[in-house]
Amino acid sequence: MTATLIDGIGLLYTADPEREEIRDAALVAEDGRVAWVGPAAEAPQADRRVDAGGRCVVPGFVDSHAHLVFAGDRTAEFEARMSGRPYSAGGIRSTVEATRRAGDAELATHAAALVAEMLAQGTTTVEIKSGYGLSVEDERRSLEIATGLTDETTFLGAHVVPSGTSADDYVRLVTGEMLAACAPYAKWVDVFCERGAFDGDQTREILRAGIAAGLQPRVHAAQLGPGPGVLIACELGAASADHCTHLTAADVDALASSGTVATLLPGAEFSTRSPYPDARRLIDAGVTVALATDCNPGSSFTSSMPFCVALAVREMGMTPLEAVRAATYGGARALRRTDVGWLRPGARADLVVLDAPSYVHLAYRPGVPLVHQVFQAGLLLEEDVQNRPLVVPL
Repeated sequence: MTATLIDGIGLLYTADPEREEIRDAALVAEDGRVAWVGPAAEAPQADRRVDAGGRCVVPGFVDSHAHLVFAGDRTAEFEARMSGRPYSAGGIRSTVEATRRAGDAELATHAAALVAEMLAQGTTTVEIKSGYGLSVEDERRSLEIATGLTDETTFLGAHVVPSGTSADDYVRLVTGEMLAACAPYAKWVDVFCERGAFDGDQTREILRAGIAAGLQPRVHAAQLGPGPGVLIACELGAASADHCTHLTAADVDALASSGTVATLLPGAEFSTRSPYPDARRLIDAGVTVALATDCNPGSSFTSSMPFCVALAVREMGMTPLEAVRAATYGGARALRRTDVGWLRPGARADLVVLDAPSYVHLAYRPGVPLVHQVFQAGLLLEEDVQNRPLVVPL
């Protein structure tokens, strides 16, 4: 085993609630894990040394909500929306058509390119959903492709009801043949509980079938308006309720009294000109909050967690510290992971060296490429990740 000492860290943000920030810090990575963190003056010996040059170091971002296996382009939809047409769930069907026509190699190459974009911007763990196949074989192959890129795969056969199929018939397909084909490739089951997609009863039925098949639940909830999704997520012990844009007082109370994380996706509001979630309300109520990109071709085509951090600070009432915590520690909680999202002994040595003295610069300098170096499992990927052509599966 080779131990790597990273010192010269001006500010180390660990995301460890017991010791979140250490100034003039150092970190030792060994065998892919964090072996030690603390003041640089107390750092132990190691086999090699990396000088951070006074920069800030944060944990690798954990993106707990992304739709990366798809084909096609929805530029025209975005342009129309920017001209005043409101967003609805119906645009998903155009991506379904393109995805069904695409070959496996095309889908895999495109998804891997998006993962590489994420990695270049500091995301070292990503969840990937299906949901653009909506047939047994297309959902299965989407998840099989996703398993080559991440351990965090989600069966989202219940994205929308495909054209030419009744809702009742499609729910039977999702909970039967489709689930049986997809469960071997998935860790999670998800439902888009929303008007134009699936109602509360359908959501419960699908999630319960997924749980019975050994999958863990998560829910798309309250994106387009108030609905039952958040309460169902809490009722069934879902790891996260995602979007949470239109919350009732009962929703907030349920989240605060449960272990369900509220995952906020400000890229969707930015791209649809919709109201942003009220993160301040959730945090003040004691809810665990995560940030994720919702990277998808229709409503949030961004792969940048730094951009989402900046939006959360500017538009959602979060402090820079709260936003970075949500993009790291919060994302890990939304995936029920304790090995990523923070930098403490025993955690995976995933970390980002920012070309800035503080994580505050992620919001202070929005749109500026501040990622200087990315370490994944203790390995430095490349010094200049911005021009890195390498695709490294997460």
